[in-house]
Amino acid sequence: MLFAVASKDGKEINQHFGHVERFLIYQVEDDSVKLLEERPVEKYCRFDPDHPMRSHTLKDTADALKGCRAVVCSMIGEAPKDELERLGVEPFVIEGEIETVLRDLAKVL
Repeated sequence: MLFAVASKDGKEINQHFGHVERFLIYQVEDDSVKLLEERPVEKYCRFDPDHPMRSHTLKDTADALKGCRAVVCSMIGEAPKDELERLGVEPFVIEGEIETVLRDLAKVL
């Protein structure tokens, strides 16, 4: 099972979905957690209060995450959460050590 993780340091899930410029892609099989690759994405949040919903960015991000069962991040807004779900990518808001969290999630998915 593949997971996309939002992490600043590659150790902890500690990044907001909208601030990500790359997702870490992990494969979880049984009790094994392996980093496969990094996938670059366009940052969703531009800190511009007048910007419209960036649905094109969400679509591009979802395309970049094809094959992933879920996205795991420390925070996500309702609009991107809803759009990811619509596109078939399940978002989880969790903080903690990457390997531990992914092992636990894989057991319930």
